[in-house]
Amino acid sequence: MTQIELTLALAALLITPGPTNALLALAGAQSGMGGGLRLIPAVMLCYLSIVAPLSLWGAPIIEQVPVLRPILTGLAALWVARLAFRLWHLPAVSRSQIQPVTSAQMAITTALNPKSLIFGMVLIPASPPISAGLGLFLVLVPLISALWVGLGAGVLSRSGRWLNRGAAVWLATLSLLLAAKAFAG
Repeated sequence: MTQIELTLALAALLITPGPTNALLALAGAQSGMGGGLRLIPAVMLCYLSIVAPLSLWGAPIIEQVPVLRPILTGLAALWVARLAFRLWHLPAVSRSQIQPVTSAQMAITTALNPKSLIFGMVLIPASPPISAGLGLFLVLVPLISALWVGLGAGVLSRSGRWLNRGAAVWLATLSLLLAAKAFAG
């Protein structure tokens, strides 16, 4: 895979709606650009802590212990379902009373994001050297994360309680898809 192909593949997967992006948009809607942007270092560090080891050692381990893949996918499904449940049940409050998305929530969600498996076990190892792939990944993550925060701050911030409900429905859908994939093996 060439650097251009890797850039396009990483960007396409990063921009695809998922649990991390949903929380980034929600953070932007709740706290504005500044509040949402403060979460990007947590996203970067967490992705790096998952993707780098996967790029170096993950594929051989998963090949030797294939039961790990559905277990990891199942854990991701449970976490995303928990987020969806909590978002759905948030009470209708004024914007100043909304509890912002935390760095811890962002880190756990990013750690369990199934995209990490694709980044670390498929895309980055496919374009040696791995260090160049990781560097490119770390350039794209904050740029695309900022786009999601901006989407939340600009468009979604006017949605009130339905923002939480819409994000909850989206996360619940992702959770069900992940659970189905985990059960399929």
